[in-house]
Amino acid sequence: MGLFDRLRGRMGRTRETIAGRFEELAEGGAEVSEEFYEELTDALIIADAGVATAERVVGALRARCARERIKRAEDAKSALKGILADEMRAEPLRLVSPLVLLIVGVNGVGKTTSIGKLAARFKTVGRRVVICAGDTFRAAAAEQLAVWAERADVPIVRQSEGADPASVVYDAIQAARGRGADIVIVDTAGRLHNKAHLIEELKKIGRIVEREFPEAAVRALLVIDANTGQNGIAQARVFQGAAQMDGIILTKLDGTAKGGVALAIRSELGLPVRYVGVGEQIDDLEPFDADEYVEAIFA
Repeated sequence: MGLFDRLRGRMGRTRETIAGRFEELAEGGAEVSEEFYEELTDALIIADAGVATAERVVGALRARCARERIKRAEDAKSALKGILADEMRAEPLRLVSPLVLLIVGVNGVGKTTSIGKLAARFKTVGRRVVICAGDTFRAAAAEQLAVWAERADVPIVRQSEGADPASVVYDAIQAARGRGADIVIVDTAGRLHNKAHLIEELKKIGRIVEREFPEAAVRALLVIDANTGQNGIAQARVFQGAAQMDGIILTKLDGTAKGGVALAIRSELGLPVRYVGVGEQIDDLEPFDADEYVEAIFA
């Protein structure tokens, strides 16, 4: 199944917030009006698209309806869908080989499960993966990651709790070389209380990769729990200030009414959503597709 098929049955709460409200506003052949635009703006804000993003989207819809002489609210639906998809569309992430992929984010957002799911997905398409348990500060982080590594059937490199994360990355790179692996997925510590420490840790990891694996590209994906809504935007700002982010993994999208946060992340931060988590199973991670995402909201 593609993203649309997986999301269609799992985005009921977001669909109710946005598409459901749209249908109410369009009932009985209602015409577009100032009240229609205001109510639609409120619906997008409630779905955590953010005030600025909601106002810009509705402003674009208002302009298009005037330009194309769209009078009926129902006839404005396809225009709205196109505007939403355009807001979130981005060039695909190039997963070159070899690659060191840093996974960052606060504790509890689904980093561990996302790493396991990514490893399984990459292995399915023929990539050779090593997982690096670089979060050595959170108790049992490596043990939990090892469970997902086993499920994905990929090797994991770990050290004892409290070890230097850069040292674990060094070991993982050596293991990748020895095994002929072309992707190293690195878990990182999910601490936001000390941004300076986070910056220094990521820089140190970068220096290790540059020295020991110079032919490898480095990418960083930020994991955000869709349920956190606008708080996820605040988290993204901190991490974006600490390192160059290449996109977002948005987790738990199947159980939230705040699916509009995907729009806010793209619009306010310029960060594209790369993958979305739509369940708890090993294969419940899908590459993000803006058109399919919007179709799932309005399906």
